[in-house]
Amino acid sequence: MEKSGGIEEAGQSPPLPSAPPVIPAHVKPEHVDLPFPKHSIMTRCGVGNNGRRISLLSNHFKVSVNVPAVVFYQYTVTISAEDKRSVEGKGIGRKVVDRLYQTYSSELAGKRFAYDGEKSLYTVGPLPQNKFEFTVVLEESHAKQESRSPSGGGSPIAGGKRSKHSFQSKTFKVEISYAAKIPLKSIAIALKGSELDSVAQDALRVLDIVLRQQAANRGCLLVRQSFFHDDSQNFVDVGGGVSGVRGFHSSFRPTQGGLSLNMDVSTTMILKPGPVIDFLIANQNVREPRYIDWVKAKKMLKNLRVKPRHRSMEFKIIGLSEKPCNQQFFPMKVKNTDGTNEGQTVEITVYEYFTKHCGIELTFSAYLPCLDVGKPKRPNYLPVELCSLVSLQRYTKSLSSMQRASLVEKSRQKPRERMQTLTDAVRSYSYDEDPVLVACGISIEKQLTHVDGRVLDIPKLKVGNSEDCIPRNGRWNFNNKRLLNPIHIERWIVVNFSARCDTSHISRELINCGRNKGILIERPFTLIEEDQQSRRANPVVRVERMFEQITEKLPGAPQFILCVLPERKNSDIYGPWKKKSLSDFGIATQCISPSKINDQYLTNVLLKINSKLGGINSLLAIEHSSLVPLVKDTPTMILGMDVSHGSPGRSDIPSIAAVVGSQYWPLISRYRASVRTQSSKVEMIDALYKPLANGNDDGTIRELLLDFYRTSGSRKPKQIIVFRDGVSESQFNQVLNIELEQIIKAYQHLGETDVPKFTVIVAQKNHHTKLFQASGPENVPPGTVVDTKIVHPRNYDFYVCAHAGMIGTSRPAHYHVLLDEIGFSPDDLQNLIHSLSYVYQRSTTAISIVAPICYAHLAAAQMGQFLKFEDSSDTSSEQRSITSSGSVLVPELPRLHKNVESSMFFC
Repeated sequence: MEKSGGIEEAGQSPPLPSAPPVIPAHVKPEHVDLPFPKHSIMTRCGVGNNGRRISLLSNHFKVSVNVPAVVFYQYTVTISAEDKRSVEGKGIGRKVVDRLYQTYSSELAGKRFAYDGEKSLYTVGPLPQNKFEFTVVLEESHAKQESRSPSGGGSPIAGGKRSKHSFQSKTFKVEISYAAKIPLKSIAIALKGSELDSVAQDALRVLDIVLRQQAANRGCLLVRQSFFHDDSQNFVDVGGGVSGVRGFHSSFRPTQGGLSLNMDVSTTMILKPGPVIDFLIANQNVREPRYIDWVKAKKMLKNLRVKPRHRSMEFKIIGLSEKPCNQQFFPMKVKNTDGTNEGQTVEITVYEYFTKHCGIELTFSAYLPCLDVGKPKRPNYLPVELCSLVSLQRYTKSLSSMQRASLVEKSRQKPRERMQTLTDAVRSYSYDEDPVLVACGISIEKQLTHVDGRVLDIPKLKVGNSEDCIPRNGRWNFNNKRLLNPIHIERWIVVNFSARCDTSHISRELINCGRNKGILIERPFTLIEEDQQSRRANPVVRVERMFEQITEKLPGAPQFILCVLPERKNSDIYGPWKKKSLSDFGIATQCISPSKINDQYLTNVLLKINSKLGGINSLLAIEHSSLVPLVKDTPTMILGMDVSHGSPGRSDIPSIAAVVGSQYWPLISRYRASVRTQSSKVEMIDALYKPLANGNDDGTIRELLLDFYRTSGSRKPKQIIVFRDGVSESQFNQVLNIELEQIIKAYQHLGETDVPKFTVIVAQKNHHTKLFQASGPENVPPGTVVDTKIVHPRNYDFYVCAHAGMIGTSRPAHYHVLLDEIGFSPDDLQNLIHSLSYVYQRSTTAISIVAPICYAHLAAAQMGQFLKFEDSSDTSSEQRSITSSGSVLVPELPRLHKNVESSMFFC
């Protein structure tokens, strides 16, 4: 192949006339006039025919619209208090608008609303006027007055304000003004294959708002399009004071078979309702109240709602008292002995007030802080033991591995059980009896939709000695089989951070198991045990000390390190260990923390080790023979792209963007990764093409292109297949017109003038479509594909369930083909995607989504651990660097050592 000054020149990128102009790093891609044609999302180009036919059911319920000429009128709602301040918040908004309808329905011609709880209100047909102004009075019942209170009035809260009436009235001013018309027929037009424009999307949004309003009226917790009842039968305790609550997702979806209601079982996390003290003990895993860490408790309790047992009102916690209940004084007015109100003010403790003046017995609150449920400048105190957490309060922090495992175990449902739950829900909620939906002539079938599916043939694999391996039900094993391309491990060591593991036994068993699988493993060069004193140090110091021992005892770097961790999941050692070994020393490592050692466990460990060190465990038979359609004849690179975000509520932790690219064409099983940090919670990847001031490109794509060229016989990719994970439908155009353009620029920056052909596919797992066998209680078989009826009426999408669902109900992957310049037939593309679920080197099962995406997720998660102890302190949000322009400076990831940067270190 002739050189063209492009990818071959890996060491430098000289400016060429054909190269695009360098864009300053601070300019965002969407603000640049791209000199390339903009792409639009492609339409469906047919359906597949391969595979065995199978009759399925789906959790889509057919919707009929009998009055398509209906027009929704949108109105803007503005609510203000008596002091003219704007009132926001869905809870109060719904109460005010409900009262408005009760009071003024005749002025509104009796029209029912669909109200989103915030700024928008919709009616079927117009209201009598384009603008209204109403005064709405809300009355909230208060408890009866007490004879005394700290301020001489009726509030039984320490420091509380006098309540002169048993009812407190609040007056609001509500303005309703016309905004737009939204014809319902826009949905019908989209269902016939026209583009789903903003008007049709607005009409669908109105229908979804009706569903949410129904749920709000039933007192449900609303989380996006899901709703959850306050029913203890739906609660599952997962430990730590947290419960999972089962509810339902419901949304209207345009499909090839018409409009449908997508109904699914949904789960969210809530704080376990009940006494606050019980929650804190469970949350902090302590035995008694005296062991509670009140600094942590203050953060956890802030803004939670509680109800004291002696009152019927709810209060919001704003903080804790500075002193314990028996030392926290506040001023209280007392009456004169003659009964007149002109008394004196005395200082009294919260404890004394509740025990002596309210006659409430307190058993353990004397030495604990009080809950402050007042205002910032007017505290109101309640003893902790009087308060219980109100139900249905969301828990938005990350779950521990134990909590997550408990949630999965307790909330899963078999397919038949889930089908029954969903059909029962659709019948009991009587959606089509809602006045707004009735006015639209909408009726909803009460049965799941019948769908025709196909089961693709299971791909054949090649293992050691060129033996065929035929998976059964999406699974295979290496019993009496060898790995296809096993490596030889000559010099390796074992390091042990765990006091309970016998490392000599582990190493012997690993050597024996490796021999059976074809991996020749010599005896370890040395076994290094962590000394007892080091175990009390912080994780970074422990890792540093271990590497000091390694460099002292070894004449040179080992080929590989087996690291025994003290905890099976979420070990504090893991992040610092991976950073030190991969970034500083460039040594492949495998971390383990075995609870039991058997052949299956050791085989799984060896699969990872073999992949990290450059071996191949198995290949697709067609890949082994270089017969992958449309890939075998033209150098083709496969990219997997994913972004990993920090825990909910942690805006100080950067997001991690990872891209993996295939190596050794025509193989489609070997990948390397390129990972960068970016601004927190940003989903679009901004470092695919990253021009520097000196004219170089420091983006992820350049690394992957050069590695493809190096490993593929000095060939440049003429075709690139992009699998993108984690984006919603509203972001598809950004994937095509920002991310794809960055990939093209990175390619051209290497001096290339001929741009490859692209196929761009978005893979989604977080959707709510489920598939069930029409006959039989089992999950759908692995290889099930659906590309008709429940798919998009216009765009090119399909569902693939590649894996075998052994527990619970399988969730198919939803693939959206945004662009296909390569020209795959539907069968070829579906077979390729199905096959890519069998090339995952870490396991002997088909996985639920293509391997490149799983690898990108693994790479992002593993390298994200590098920052764990640099940016995880409680004060990190205050310590972040701020640039001169006021933006947050995102910390960069340490780069991988050159010895491991091209490896599958993430396996």
